[in-house]
Amino acid sequence: MSNVIKCVSPVDASIYAERPIASDEAVKQAFEKAKAAQAGWQALSIGERAKYCSSAVDAMIGMRDEIVQELAWTMGRPVAFGAGEVGGFEERARHMISIAEMSLASVFPGPKEGFEREIKRVPLGTVFTIAPWNFPFMTAVNSIIPALMAGNVSVLKHASATILIGERFEKAFSAAGLPDGVFQHLVLSHDQTNHIISSNWCDMVAFTGSVPAGRTIEQAAAGTFTPVGLELGGKDPAYVRNDANIAHAIENIADGAFFNSGQSCCGIERIYVHEDVYDEFVPGFVELVKGYKLGRPVDQATTLGPLIKASAADFVRGQINEAVEAGATAHIDPADFPMDEEGSAYLAPQVLTGVDHSMRVMTEESFGPVVGIMKVANDEEAVRLMNDSEFGLTAAIWSEDVAAARAIGDQLETGTVFMNRCDYLDPALAWTGCKNTGRGCTLSSLGYEVMTRPKSYHLRVVTS
Repeated sequence: MSNVIKCVSPVDASIYAERPIASDEAVKQAFEKAKAAQAGWQALSIGERAKYCSSAVDAMIGMRDEIVQELAWTMGRPVAFGAGEVGGFEERARHMISIAEMSLASVFPGPKEGFEREIKRVPLGTVFTIAPWNFPFMTAVNSIIPALMAGNVSVLKHASATILIGERFEKAFSAAGLPDGVFQHLVLSHDQTNHIISSNWCDMVAFTGSVPAGRTIEQAAAGTFTPVGLELGGKDPAYVRNDANIAHAIENIADGAFFNSGQSCCGIERIYVHEDVYDEFVPGFVELVKGYKLGRPVDQATTLGPLIKASAADFVRGQINEAVEAGATAHIDPADFPMDEEGSAYLAPQVLTGVDHSMRVMTEESFGPVVGIMKVANDEEAVRLMNDSEFGLTAAIWSEDVAAARAIGDQLETGTVFMNRCDYLDPALAWTGCKNTGRGCTLSSLGYEVMTRPKSYHLRVVTS
């Protein structure tokens, strides 16, 4: 097995960076160092921790221009959109810092004569974050900042495709003067990652990634009683009701389906359109998608970059070809996107109609620039089809009727219900899912609950 992690650029398949995998002894020492640092970090006030974390956010923002280029080369994000990743990181980090004092406050159950009673929120210890490549800063910050603000220490293992992100976090916290050992990043193999979890070296695992990888992490944690937060796959639906603003729906659903080349956990991967507006929606949607510019992400004009690797693009090509062979209609001619070549990471966007749930493209996570559109007769049919999935991360409803959207949302098996928007995380709301999308919660005040444990104080006051 190689002792080096290589970051292969989807831009041109060159090796953009490589880093040595940490030795087993270095990994063990890192977790020992984290454990030793935790008590001192916990002893600081929330306000003191906030100063360190806010300074680290400032330092990360100062690296924005470098990060934009780095994202283009390492995971294909067009430079036109790269600054949005940094902006999203800042929004989430600053919100979680701002609500920490309130979210971590003690709970007092009320007076009881002769007793003082209190429930404190105390840190778990060492939080091990395993972050993905597709939104590499925004996914990592979901657990790192809340973990630190709650008095935990943090160890980050980032995806091989974005291995340099750990170094960015380390530079930011170092610039903020964070005490030694409170944040560390490690370059790890899969075997080392599993060993860390199964050896009970960490006190919580925060993972974002695939369903199979999530199962592996659960198996590694079995018997350790280590809490595991899992954000896994998605096949998020959108429903366009007959009272929707169609122009608004087209613009926003297209962005939700094709931003980041469709490589978003909460991106729109299937669309259900009421029969009354279907014939208006589909041509407008197709026309907008035809206007995307597929190209090298380092070019300012590019609006659709490559997928993370050629095999990911070929997987999506396979879904599209199977659907067409089964009777679906493909509305985009790949020839209009010259960089789309079989066996490359560059893939033209595709819109399919005539699809149904017998096709993989409507049931299996695509994680690429393709979306299927189905006509539905009413809300009831839309709800049934939206729920016909092994996943449940988000669901989006386009309508001018808030009451109807709420009623539909109450029936949906999902973590977040959107109305007239999609593919966005509001840090004031709990980010969670159901079914094979995983378990646990990040962001909002509820995100602090998973980073802490309750500790009760039951004090009898005895007087002479």
